[in-house]
Amino acid sequence: MSPLAKRPLAKRSLAKRPVAKRRTAERRGRLAERMALALLRLKGYRILEQRYKTPVGEIDIIAQRKDALIFIEVKARRRMRDAIESIGARQRQRITRAAEAYLARHPAQAGKTCRFDAILVAPGRLPRHMIDAWSNG
Repeated sequence: MSPLAKRPLAKRSLAKRPVAKRRTAERRGRLAERMALALLRLKGYRILEQRYKTPVGEIDIIAQRKDALIFIEVKARRRMRDAIESIGARQRQRITRAAEAYLARHPAQAGKTCRFDAILVAPGRLPRHMIDAWSNG
């Protein structure tokens, strides 16, 4: 008999649940980002950065279209409504600060019009691109 078989079932399943749940969420997020990238490319956006990390926050996608610099948050949830509601004020502030950090590191981009978009992904639905989802003001 294996050592795992001797442990009670409840302890076995609880020990691995948080890690498995995080992995599943991360896989879902990566898939959503790939879908978002495909959608943006089809719409004529040029992808500049993916998963751009700064000490003040992270931006899922940074893209350019014509003279606009777009900072994009990708959200994957079971329902579209849950996806949009998951982008709270605190997260918008973090993304805005990360965008400011990006502009400080890339002064050539500073003169461009900036915008914050969101791409929402839910199972069985096409991704929804919300242009100018919030302002940085």
